[in-house]
Amino acid sequence: MQLILMRHGEAQSPVTSDAARQLTARGWAQAASTAGRIVQRVKPDLFVVSPLVRAQQTRQAFDAYCTSIPVITFDGIKPDDKAALALDWLSEQQGQCIVVICHMNIVAYLGGLLVGEPPRSFELAEARVYEQAVIANGLSVEQGRIVPLN
Repeated sequence: MQLILMRHGEAQSPVTSDAARQLTARGWAQAASTAGRIVQRVKPDLFVVSPLVRAQQTRQAFDAYCTSIPVITFDGIKPDDKAALALDWLSEQQGQCIVVICHMNIVAYLGGLLVGEPPRSFELAEARVYEQAVIANGLSVEQGRIVPLN
């Protein structure tokens, strides 16, 4: 099975709250670029998305390429959430290709846990593709990275 971890695109500076930050025009372009490149490689069958606006908007960029794919909004993948708890929850999800859209720092920690290495930063709208039989600590192999072309 494949698990794709994706960081949201560039977001506006916080005005009222971090949760309400929206993508900039550049962020929308980044999200669309990465989304298009992901669906050229794989067919997602589930999206798991942070409840924060910028992650939800990044997921919306996939609508131009694929529709009717279930979306789960998961509260446990916000910037300061615990990656180990999120990974446990993700291990219970069904699908052959799950796309997770969230934030730094949790996306870096999730990636590190998957391959059993220290966390590594993700660029804005970067996605990393992991292959594994089951989702668990140290059992994944990173298959590739997708960064926006713009």
